[in-house]
Amino acid sequence: MCNLYAMTGSQQAIREAARVMTDRTGNLRPLPEIWPNTMVPIVRNAPDGRELVMARWGMPTPPGYLKSHRVDQGVTNIRNPTSTWWKRWESIAHRCLVPLTAFSEPERLPDGTSRPVWFARSDGEPLAFFAGIWCQWTSVRKLADGETTDDLFGFLTTVANREVGAIHP
Repeated sequence: MCNLYAMTGSQQAIREAARVMTDRTGNLRPLPEIWPNTMVPIVRNAPDGRELVMARWGMPTPPGYLKSHRVDQGVTNIRNPTSTWWKRWESIAHRCLVPLTAFSEPERLPDGTSRPVWFARSDGEPLAFFAGIWCQWTSVRKLADGETTDDLFGFLTTVANREVGAIHP
């Protein structure tokens, strides 16, 4: 999954599909273009049941990749969850569901440019979920904001299926 998706479904549909007990998001607006570092809804486990909360897209970047960077832009797609960096967040307490209505992959065109190709469910259901992990982390996500403590999340990804892989592996 590349770095663009949409969540234009209803808040009530998310609550019902994920059996959410507590909604801490306020009034959700449609999000037709979600890019990394955006605050979006996720469903996570809480002591009193599942909760719907807002979190920032992009897990903490492993320190080896941040050596000369002043800003941590985050890791949006976790392809190797067995890495020691991600192990700390493998428990049930850090698992989450990320609601979506569509996601995009870049198609490379013959002239060297690209265009987004959108994918959505074909069974008539408007809502789907990505599996993910989340954490609370203190870092500099934007220089203008300085150091902040945020709830962050990333998707657990795997090899693309045939349909998606034909556009982007």
